[in-house]
Amino acid sequence: MLSTTVEHSVYITVSRKFDDAVRVSYSRTEEVTHASQIEHPLVRECLALLGIEGGIEITSVADIPAKGTGLGSSSSFTVGLLNALHAYCGRHTTAAKLAAQSCQIEIDRCGEPIGKQDQYAAAYGGLNFIRFHPDESVEVKKVICAPNVIADLQARLIFFYTGLTRSASALLQQQSAEMATSSTKSDAMGEMVRLAEAAYENFCAGNIHTLGKMLHVAWQAKRQLTSGITNGVIDEAYQAAIDAGAEGGKLLGAGGGGFLMFFAPPERHEAIRRALHPLRETPFRFAPQGSSIIFVH
Repeated sequence: MLSTTVEHSVYITVSRKFDDAVRVSYSRTEEVTHASQIEHPLVRECLALLGIEGGIEITSVADIPAKGTGLGSSSSFTVGLLNALHAYCGRHTTAAKLAAQSCQIEIDRCGEPIGKQDQYAAAYGGLNFIRFHPDESVEVKKVICAPNVIADLQARLIFFYTGLTRSASALLQQQSAEMATSSTKSDAMGEMVRLAEAAYENFCAGNIHTLGKMLHVAWQAKRQLTSGITNGVIDEAYQAAIDAGAEGGKLLGAGGGGFLMFFAPPERHEAIRRALHPLRETPFRFAPQGSSIIFVH
């Protein structure tokens, strides 16, 4: 998998509470006497994993919608919370440990039928090629290329929010079930893996000009994985962008909603904006690092 982090963040604060209770503030506020009583599953299991029972206050805010956008917000939240909790306990932890523990929380303890890509992307940060091996090990390689290549890539990408959100868990569960019984869908996934490997090699060689066509082929392959990945609104918007000059693109995340990303010459961006009106363009800048502690007191 080839991925990058962007400069939109989830912000977590952790502080000691004056009593032994637990207070958690996100889209709602929970106040309980013991961490095991917290309803938010990610918060509850993070505290349980690190052996924190009470006397703590946690708050979170985010730059983007918290669910269903395809930007890995749930995993970014989990990685950030674990990082903050380790710091709260006076410990530094590595990106590898943060990613592995986040997978343990979301997949093993919370039972989410998701992959590991978002956790590793959020923990390591930057532009990476991530390979997931059959033995459950994960290999993360930084993409090493000239700064002008990254700048050229960023200048060619344009993002739009569809206004649609969906449950990644339900979609991925359906996708896994269908892939297990369909060679056509397995072949489509294999094609996406080969395209990611080819894109990584091109990046390292300083060549991004084939990326648009690769994205287009990969999106056509992804659409075959399960019926819920796309819909009429998404297909219409995608084709409108292609007709306006985009060379390729994709729907970010599992599918069904969230953000559309297109690769296009910068001089075609204005035509794409007009073609996709009234979808909201959302500028993204690449972020060179993953989860980080920005203040300790």
